[in-house]
Amino acid sequence: MQRFSLRTKLLLSFSTVIVVSALLSLIIGTYLVKTIIAQAQGKVKLDLNSAREVYQEESGNIKDVVRLTAVRFFIKDAVLKGHGEKLKGELQNIRDQEHLDVLTLVNRQSRVILRAHNPEVFGDQLNDDVVSHVLSRQKVVVSTQIVSKDDLERESRDLLERSRIDLIPTLQERPRTETEETSGMMIKAAAPVLDYDGELIGVLLGGRLLNRNYEIVDNVKDIVYRGEKYKGKDIGTVTIFQGDLRISTNVLRLDGDRAIGTRVSQEVYDQVIGKGVPWIGRAFVVNDWYITAYEPIKNISGNIIGMLYVGILEAPYVDLKNRAVLTFLGVAILSVTLLAIVALFTTENITRPLKELLFATQKVAQGNLSHRLRVKSGDEIGQLVGSFNQMTGELQKATEKYQVLTRTLEDKVAEKTEELRKAQDQLIQTAKLTSLGKLAAGIAHEVNNPLTSILINSHLVAEKLSEDDHFQENMRLIIDETTRCGAIVKGLLDFSRQTPPEKNISDLNEVVENTLQMLKSQILVHEIQVKKDLDRELPEIMIDVNQIKQVFTNMILNALDATPKGGWLTVRSQMASDKQFVEITFQDTGHGIEKGNIGKIFDPFYTTKGMAGSGLGLSVSYGIMRQHGGTIDVQSEPGKGTTMTIQLPVTEYQEDEAV
Repeated sequence: MQRFSLRTKLLLSFSTVIVVSALLSLIIGTYLVKTIIAQAQGKVKLDLNSAREVYQEESGNIKDVVRLTAVRFFIKDAVLKGHGEKLKGELQNIRDQEHLDVLTLVNRQSRVILRAHNPEVFGDQLNDDVVSHVLSRQKVVVSTQIVSKDDLERESRDLLERSRIDLIPTLQERPRTETEETSGMMIKAAAPVLDYDGELIGVLLGGRLLNRNYEIVDNVKDIVYRGEKYKGKDIGTVTIFQGDLRISTNVLRLDGDRAIGTRVSQEVYDQVIGKGVPWIGRAFVVNDWYITAYEPIKNISGNIIGMLYVGILEAPYVDLKNRAVLTFLGVAILSVTLLAIVALFTTENITRPLKELLFATQKVAQGNLSHRLRVKSGDEIGQLVGSFNQMTGELQKATEKYQVLTRTLEDKVAEKTEELRKAQDQLIQTAKLTSLGKLAAGIAHEVNNPLTSILINSHLVAEKLSEDDHFQENMRLIIDETTRCGAIVKGLLDFSRQTPPEKNISDLNEVVENTLQMLKSQILVHEIQVKKDLDRELPEIMIDVNQIKQVFTNMILNALDATPKGGWLTVRSQMASDKQFVEITFQDTGHGIEKGNIGKIFDPFYTTKGMAGSGLGLSVSYGIMRQHGGTIDVQSEPGKGTTMTIQLPVTEYQEDEAV
């Protein structure tokens, strides 16, 4: 048997340990990166759920509009008595107000009575599955449907042009012989029209064309991804497919235009449309690889007619993986090189007793990397001890580096999870306010007329009573309470309408000054000192002055109500640190808000003012800020006051100036 020198044995031992450690480091690093990518796939699945909720909310809105319109008296009279001109005006107004592309009334034989978009074409037979479903079951339905070229042309030439899309060659697409798509995909809702005896006399059909309508996809992108970019590209994208064709998307081509007319890959098409199974994984989208999620869109008959897609750019995760692998590999190679050099020098002069060395190595093997041998001399034994001490020190540093890197990766995962939670909270709050707004509109509409009658008749009765009549006080109580109910109804209407802002270029400082001047008497009554700290260099931005003034009024009145006499209200304006927003801050010295109640203050009907408040002011303000693309942040501590910070974007105006 060949006898190896002690130097050779030590070199082989060191090399084996180092190589194994390097391989383990690479395996662990690769596993951590794969975990992050797996979490990204989980996130995109949740993003698809968010996109579906927005899509279903859009369908529900259309359904509610059609359902509420179908029960109105002028619809019944138009079918029963033929009041065509009044019906035409009413339907056209509703179509314009609700941004519908189709609003058509048919009789129970499915013959068109009136098309709001094209009233000159009527009397034809409307062969529509949604209408047929309502005629057979007499229930309101909503569904996504394919609309033929002929049906689109009967409604409007504009809809026909929007639906016509040229097919653009796309990598990995499914082969097709057509060069263009002429049909369209539309969210349709239909409701039965009943006469005054409850008998079916017709159907009202409404719809919104999805082709080149970017409201849904952009809304999902703003809510879920909030404009985040990586190397100039959007991190997240959303698409609605008609079959395998992109008809509404914020995926961009290389020239910067939306990728309308491009197609999904053959692999995705076969699984989602061919088999009806959702796709979650890596997919090539137009010109980049994405971590994607697709799910089928079905029509009222259960047939798959399209897909809903969300995707996260894969490049950030690939770059992260490559950097991590290269880092681990570099550390491993460097460690092997350094420790091999140390081994070469130390093994040349080894004479130390093996027992002492064995004891020391056992300590290290047990995890005590801080253990060191004392150098007793400068000869070969001293050199061996010094090299051993150096080796354990390097191992300890490398271990600490790996621990720091692991903590950094965990922090990034936690950060992304927190961002997802905030996006979901915002979507939930928006959905909640939208639903409550619809409910508030219905309640206000039904309650307002009886209240008005009560108030008018109460005034008439009070006028007929003499001043000393003992019923006079009761009548005044009825009038006061009815008036207060009317104020609450007005608040409900303000909350439910959420009128789209009419934006103009305006000076926020001037709006603040006007609001304070308007509330000057209330400020004097509350005996509050107002301090203004306004940045006169603020840029002008695009806002609806009346709506923003309403928000400022709510902020100031709430501060006045919460601040005792002699307190202070500080109003400050400034640019945000990222230069993308203008900030208006209202800081009072009032009693503050309990930590557990901060999350409730934007909920409708939540108030701490008892009978004096309706609890709708901050809910209306939240809706106004959301429509302006802004935010409201609340910082408060009981006994130390509250700070409300409003942020409004300056991007829109700056882009207009650049043009």
